[in-house]
Amino acid sequence: FLLQIFQISLTSLHQLKSEVPDELRRVPISLALRCLSFDFVGSPVDESSEEFGTVQLPASWRPLLQDPSTVQIFFDYYKVNDTSVSKEALECLVRLASVRRSLFVEDPARSQFLSHLMSGTREILQTGQGLADHGNYHEFCRLLGRFKVNYQLSELLNVEFYGEWLGLVAEFTTKSLLSWQWASNSVYYLLSLWSRLVTSVPYLKGDTPSLLDETVPKITEGFITSRINSVQASFADNSPDPDNPLENAESLQDQLESLPYLCRFKYESCSLFIINIMEPLLQAYTARSRLPASGDAAELSVIEGQIAWMVHIIAAILKIRQTVGCSQDSQELFDAELAARVLQLINITDTGVHAQRYQEISKQRLDRAILIFVQNFRRSYVGDQAMHASKLYARLSELLGLTDHLVLLNVIVGKIATNLKCYAECEDVIDHTLSLFQELASG
Repeated sequence: FLLQIFQISLTSLHQLKSEVPDELRRVPISLALRCLSFDFVGSPVDESSEEFGTVQLPASWRPLLQDPSTVQIFFDYYKVNDTSVSKEALECLVRLASVRRSLFVEDPARSQFLSHLMSGTREILQTGQGLADHGNYHEFCRLLGRFKVNYQLSELLNVEFYGEWLGLVAEFTTKSLLSWQWASNSVYYLLSLWSRLVTSVPYLKGDTPSLLDETVPKITEGFITSRINSVQASFADNSPDPDNPLENAESLQDQLESLPYLCRFKYESCSLFIINIMEPLLQAYTARSRLPASGDAAELSVIEGQIAWMVHIIAAILKIRQTVGCSQDSQELFDAELAARVLQLINITDTGVHAQRYQEISKQRLDRAILIFVQNFRRSYVGDQAMHASKLYARLSELLGLTDHLVLLNVIVGKIATNLKCYAECEDVIDHTLSLFQELASG
């Protein structure tokens, strides 16, 4: 009966396209959404998760989905001024984009369905219609995120206007990164799309250019720049903020989950970009350590916030050693260059005026970031992994005199001791420090 109900909702949507009150449109669009949200296999999923599952429509639904008017009617209803209608139209499209691949028996049918979805999203990207509404914006980001979850990069490439579509998505992503306060909960889906695209490149056959070489570095740089620029607004008051990603581990994880794959896609240029941001910050932070404590505390808090973001970004990159486009040896050298900046920072954080700031929120955030970096670096390059990282330690020896992982362990243990001594009243930093100490003790 559900198929018949869905058909009734589609018929009603077609009949109500003309000038009718918005309240009448809300009923069939909500009915269609409920039909597409039905749990066909008895395994409900968390829709708020990126792992929003495949929609397991029965084979009897195939003719309806292969009819181009089915997808088109939801794009048409998205253009309705009533935001509750347009948002539910996008929610229906998210589910249609998540329909199991095997529903389309023949490749041409699946390609046509994909092309129609891409065409509809292309038009929205071109006009920007409805995206000023936050609900629409979020659902549209979810819709874009589904393209690489349910389709192969090669299938996207075969769509005639792939290049134009990719350029529009890249432009949309860049603008979203600039609007970090407004779009922070939605950007996750966009970054996930790009990370899935770049991890598919090694498996791509044929000579058709993916165009990712030109677009991904700009998006990566845009993300990093947006995090740095966000600090001035959110950190200047130096007070606890549960919505601040540096205070919220779950939010931080969401924001950084896809970044390592994007950074390592063009790792040489990306690592150079990070170093060019990090170096002036380290110089400023070192200079501030020699100034009297009565200096501009707000400015120092901003510097610490910016460095904390960069440390979290480097920590996220070192956590994932998968790479595309460069050799293992090259990867180790770039890892060493980035790690050296954070290891250099460890020597600065507890000297001069910084040794009097353990009660400051921004300093605590920075030290938590350093601890996360050390945990990720240790898992990749300390202990049993050290024997396979000769290039990394050779470069660290040149830069900092850290000849092997045992010398590095001394630095880490020294930082643990300093934290336990100086952060007695900061439970969060102590918890992170003891967690690291437990990892080291257990090997």
